[in-house]
Amino acid sequence: MKKSAILFFFLISAQVFYSQAKKWTLEECVAYALENNISVKQSELDLENADVDKLQAIGNFLPTLNANASGSKSTGLSLDPTTNQLVNTTFGSASGAVNAGLTLFDGLRNVRQLQRAKLSALAAQYRLDKMKDDIALTVANSYLQVLLNKANLEVAVSQNEVTQEQYQRTSDLVDAGSVPRGDLLEIQATDAGEKQKIAVAENMVRISLISLAQLLLIKDYSNFDIAYEEYMIVEDDLSKKDVSEIIANAKENRSEVKIAEENVKLAEKDVQIARGSYYPTISAFFGYNTRYADNDPLDRSFTEQLYLNDGIGYGLQVNVPIFNGFSVRSNVKRNKINLRNSEYLLEQAELDLESNVYQAYVDVKGSRKAYDAAVVALESQELAYQYANDRYDVGLTTAFDFSQSKLRYDNAKIEVNRTKFEYIFKLKVLELYFGVPVGELKF
Repeated sequence: MKKSAILFFFLISAQVFYSQAKKWTLEECVAYALENNISVKQSELDLENADVDKLQAIGNFLPTLNANASGSKSTGLSLDPTTNQLVNTTFGSASGAVNAGLTLFDGLRNVRQLQRAKLSALAAQYRLDKMKDDIALTVANSYLQVLLNKANLEVAVSQNEVTQEQYQRTSDLVDAGSVPRGDLLEIQATDAGEKQKIAVAENMVRISLISLAQLLLIKDYSNFDIAYEEYMIVEDDLSKKDVSEIIANAKENRSEVKIAEENVKLAEKDVQIARGSYYPTISAFFGYNTRYADNDPLDRSFTEQLYLNDGIGYGLQVNVPIFNGFSVRSNVKRNKINLRNSEYLLEQAELDLESNVYQAYVDVKGSRKAYDAAVVALESQELAYQYANDRYDVGLTTAFDFSQSKLRYDNAKIEVNRTKFEYIFKLKVLELYFGVPVGELKF
């Protein structure tokens, strides 16, 4: 018992240590989200439903087969099922039948239903693909937001370390009488402000981590963390392509247009199915029945009666629609209206996709220019900060001017981080529109 308790404690401790030590990569986050997201699971159920509809449509081509049996006890004047005569007595009876039917022609509705079921399954697959793309992109954006907040926290901490060093250096100069005590107070104020920024930055990291964990449906917020990787800016050839080429690829590969196209095809099938009700329905049937009664005057056995009292019926049945209160005509018109609406939705989907691609294309170019400008500004601010630091060391500038230069340098670093991750994300959006699968996106 004691050994079991020790082993249980060891396993629990190992599990807690693993959960605390695990750092989630972007690939792991995306894979976990696609496996556990409720919306994805619902879309997968829609796909299963589409398969069920297809199975049912296939069943419409097969014959039906049903069997029935009954037993009863009659007292008084009753119809004897074996003689079809009225008898005034008490007797027991039993009967059974097997019936089969087959639809030979129904205006091709069974054919259209099967075609529609296949289209519906394909549309469900496209919706699932789009759902996965959207979720993967949302997870990537949330992940990059955590990285941005961590990078900003790193900037705040590293710059406060510089302030701490500057404080010690200024304190020595104040003690030596080289600079006034006001400079030391100015640096103290800078230090206090930076510590406040660090606290805010830490809070932003925690909030973004919680947001990502909630997106992944992970409830252990306190132990959830991501791997802090350095994502470098890479030269892309995609934004150098002509935007018309990207739009053409998007229309060919994106699920939004494919879903709208399949909806048009489904609406066309619905019109054909509705028109099928104008045509007659032809079906074949076959039936076998037999009966037994315990008051047989010849005292024949149960098996013998079933053999002697059986019967077979078979034939064709034709049902011709003549007038049904305009229900068929109304249904056809209603489906034609739905078809036109689906065509409009397809046209709108293509226009929206074209607009979104244009916007993504412009965003990539704009965000890259913003990043390049931020890098140049950082280089300038770094030189200005070094110059201000050198002047402050020899007493040629005040602590206030030095702290302002340092603040501009810090802000320039933060702006580089912001524009960098914004560019990375917007480039991934454009890659998705171009047709790059989610699993092949490189960060």
